[in-house]
Amino acid sequence: MSLDFRNLTATAHALTAADRRAHYGHDGAVLWLTGLSASGKSSLAMALEQALTRLGYSCYVLDGDNIRSGLNANLGFSAEDRSENVRRVGEVAALFADAGLICITAFISPYSADRARARARCKQAFHEIHIAADLATCEARDPKGLYRKARLGEIDDFTGISAPYEAPEHAEYVVASGAEPFDESLEKLLAYVKAALPLGR
Repeated sequence: MSLDFRNLTATAHALTAADRRAHYGHDGAVLWLTGLSASGKSSLAMALEQALTRLGYSCYVLDGDNIRSGLNANLGFSAEDRSENVRRVGEVAALFADAGLICITAFISPYSADRARARARCKQAFHEIHIAADLATCEARDPKGLYRKARLGEIDDFTGISAPYEAPEHAEYVVASGAEPFDESLEKLLAYVKAALPLGR
């Protein structure tokens, strides 16, 4: 059954972006963390959420594995399903930002076109952040044993092994997670966010 979008009417919110900024003390935004599996996306996202909350920011993390167990439980890892996974997350993240919150996403999101579509949906609130660690470093870490399984042929379409990763060419910020200690990466990422989204209260 197809939808007839002509029968849909958007309902305007009574609150403005200025109202939400006055309430939260900062603008809404999407911090889109992208990188290979085991690059440190989830760990940095969760630690950043904690650090920002302590400073008075209102934020929430959308993590790849968490979203796939619920909202996107019906999607696999084909190129088409990966694109749909990122599309849905982009829509949800945009809603968070529109609400005045800082949405931190931690997704491999391997395709440039999909990230560009998320950027277009989130508009100026979108910050693409490359969690940069090369394949050798990520494979050496392999905390979930996924690279080992991919090398054994037990996982199909695994990014970096049997599926591509298109690294950002114009990210707003790059975290050298493969070449520096975790705490240093977190400190630099936190400094970037504080500069880009200063608290106004």
